[in-house]
Amino acid sequence: MKFNIIGRRYDLTDKIKDYTQKKLSKLDKFFKDESEARVVIGTIKDNDYIEATIYAGGMIYRAEASDREILAAIDKIVDVIERQIRKNKTRLEKKIKRDAALDDMLISGAPYKGGEEEKEFEIVKTKRFTVKPMSSEEAILQMNLLGHSFFVFKNQDTDEMNIVYKRRDGKYAIIESIE
Repeated sequence: MKFNIIGRRYDLTDKIKDYTQKKLSKLDKFFKDESEARVVIGTIKDNDYIEATIYAGGMIYRAEASDREILAAIDKIVDVIERQIRKNKTRLEKKIKRDAALDDMLISGAPYKGGEEEKEFEIVKTKRFTVKPMSSEEAILQMNLLGHSFFVFKNQDTDEMNIVYKRRDGKYAIIESIE
């Protein structure tokens, strides 16, 4: 696994980097191809936090955790991502069928109790709307007027479909498609 470990308002020591790499490397058993991990470690108020995003086999796994001790937060991240992989095992089976043998123990040593029963996705509503070209600022205004957390629009500058959404930190972001 390739690692990109970043510290935000946090002094990253070699011990923390090594511990993070050691713990996340245990997830390699689930992936056939080379995976890549982007890890951000920082401090918010009195807690340390970690955000980990793993890109592997065309899938993206992401988790966040915070704790008074960064090592405990790292352990939480590994368990959360492993649960994501196991929960989606049947959906991912075609991609990672021969990549790993899933056993009954989590990396932390705790027994895996099994996920929820696999349910089909249920679409309860379909909306259709006309899309007019607009700027990203106008799309944000429209989204806020509607009271939604995201808004689909045609970018007047690029003539492509974009999505603007409100992040947890209160700022805005745009999703652009790449062909």
